[in-house]
Amino acid sequence: MKHKIWVEISKSALAKNVRAFRNHVGKQTSVMAVVKSNAYGHGLIETARIADSAGASWFGVDNVDEGIALRKNGIKKPILVLGYTLNSRLKDCVDHGLSFVVYNIETVRALRLLKLKSRSAFVHIKIETGTTRQGVSGADLSRLVRELKKTKGVVIEGASTHFANIEDTSDHSYAEEQLQKFRDGLSIMAKEGIDPLWKHAACSAATVLFPDTYFNLVRLGISMYGLWSSKETLVVARKEHCTLDIVPVMTWKTVVAQIKRVTKGTSVGYGLTGRVTRASRIAVIPVGYWDGYDRGLSNIGAVLVRGKRCRIVGRICMNMFMVDVTDVKNVRVEDEVVLLGAQGRENVSAENIARDTGTINYEIVTRINPQISRIVV
Repeated sequence: MKHKIWVEISKSALAKNVRAFRNHVGKQTSVMAVVKSNAYGHGLIETARIADSAGASWFGVDNVDEGIALRKNGIKKPILVLGYTLNSRLKDCVDHGLSFVVYNIETVRALRLLKLKSRSAFVHIKIETGTTRQGVSGADLSRLVRELKKTKGVVIEGASTHFANIEDTSDHSYAEEQLQKFRDGLSIMAKEGIDPLWKHAACSAATVLFPDTYFNLVRLGISMYGLWSSKETLVVARKEHCTLDIVPVMTWKTVVAQIKRVTKGTSVGYGLTGRVTRASRIAVIPVGYWDGYDRGLSNIGAVLVRGKRCRIVGRICMNMFMVDVTDVKNVRVEDEVVLLGAQGRENVSAENIARDTGTINYEIVTRINPQISRIVV
């Protein structure tokens, strides 16, 4: 055993999910594997290599450094930087063949200073449709297109938008309004003489539910990792008899570091917030909030040991926490512990943890410390 904490990534599950979505959207639509933020916690390089082999046509990252890391690790397919790119990093995008999102006139001015000759800058214009996040619309969109057209070495390769309320509700009227605004934005670009090669609006939830949002490229995020965007998305998908079958990719594991016997009434952990109500065996688990294990799970969460669900006792510490293993037979030091995933017939899902901590499954997996090893199995 080399690691006391590790994350296992199922190669077969991830490849299955990518292929399932490729079949779902059809041959006329390409799939972008969104691997930003350490691939939603699953491991940037490990995930990208599997998605590449499974047939992803594009890769989406948040920043230039993620894109460069993919290039250095053999990813040759198109890569789009979805987040904001500093003006000082635009040359890095050009040098490494990274496409990037543009919505500021200031970015255009910085591109002109590069005086591009031998290499082109490939840009995707982000159209604001109602998320009030990145993007540009109306007269500002027209101006941006005109300025980009006048900038030597710039290719307007794509146009995109992002939905604000497609996964948190079963009422998709706002998403339909956004879709129409995106089409209106494309019309504005057409009036300026630009018909971008790539048009994309669909996130995971839209890809599951709304073929009208596909255009010719979908951005596959959370669901590529086998997690549903929301309960509402799953409910609507099942109601509409969607046959898409996705499988969770990640299992987060550690080991038992110590076992101790304690008497009835013994307090456990900081603040004496945990207390056993019987003579018990307490196992020390060498994981804490530094590793991304939410402190909100104190006294309410559970892990799996030898196929049994074991309750957390006391507060989650920076680097460890304690669980009650009284009912687990033959438990030993360095027995495997599952923090997230399945063991035997039991399962601790990202949705379980998100419910207990008042957040979403995205956050649970994404914030697992990137220093923890991701191992492809």
